Amino acid sequence: MPGGRLTQQDRQQIAAGLADGLAYAEIARRLDRPTSTVTREVTRNGGPTGYRADLAHRAAERRARRRGRAAPRSAHAGPLPYGRDPDAVREYEEEFTTALMESGVSNKMMARVMTCLYTTDSGSLTAAELVERLQVSPASISKAVAFLESQALVRRERDERRRERYFVDSDLYYQSMLASARSLVRQVEVARHGVDVLGPGTPAAVRLENIARFLDYVAESVTRAAEQAYEILGSGEPPARDG
Repeated sequence: MPGGRLTQQDRQQIAAGLADGLAYAEIARRLDRPTSTVTREVTRNGGPTGYRADLAHRAAERRARRRGRAAPRSAHAGPLPYGRDPDAVREYEEEFTTALMESGVSNKMMARVMTCLYTTDSGSLTAAELVERLQVSPASISKAVAFLESQALVRRERDERRRERYFVDSDLYYQSMLASARSLVRQVEVARHGVDVLGPGTPAAVRLENIARFLDYVAESVTRAAEQAYEILGSGEPPARDG
């Protein structure tokens, strides 16, 4: 049934499609499902080369049983605002978490924290609220937030009750992009130092110089694109670059 949970037969069709070399979009079309459903299903069950329909179905059944046992404590157990479907929201949060991990947020807890912050209507959450929503320990939240803050992906402020609240917004994405560009610039510096050490004109030095030129171009392009996007879509003049 379109929009419902994947059945064992659906998963067998996904496996057959992957074996035939079909694109996710084509497999999804044959199942009458969104492409994102197939992408998420394959990604979290071994990828295109490791996907097995029977193993994926058993894993889905285990997740469903765990959700059932945890239902009384779930943040989505009761009615959600704006008439949202709790199951659809939960599925979307899993999809968002997976996308963040694929984009480079290597730790699942960090990705889950970011997902919570991006999908909350309030625009921010306290540590206690994150603990409640994710059903994890305060230490797990503290560790995840500390790393995300160090990467300019989360910012914290104190509210009127002196509680720390965590935010994500477009300004943070701008700062994160600049931080990524600065890390590329550092790699450029290291690569060009290698040119001097290994001897200009040698095969290794030529390789490093090519890498440096490529990364230098990318870093400048990322910075320029971020500043233009901020001016057009953000709140005016971008903040000054650090360093």
